[in-house]
Amino acid sequence: MQSFYAMLAIDLANERVRQAEELRRTRMLLAGLPDRPSILRSALAHGTAAISRGAAAATRRLDECVADDLGRSLAVGS
Repeated sequence: MQSFYAMLAIDLANERVRQAEELRRTRMLLAGLPDRPSILRSALAHGTAAISRGAAAATRRLDECVADDLGRSLAVGS
């Protein structure tokens, strides 16, 4: 059941990204700006995304460790 909600959240996030990209392109066209972002903005966005993915992975590993420790402490206390 949890994976269903995860997939639903990913789907929703992807839809919002598509909507935001469409809105960005529309605004840029109305302002007369080029359709593609600058190389610097693109590199910074990729760097920020990599840091975010790393933080998310570290958080998941920490959650697993805490859950394991909690499970062991509850098993010993029983």
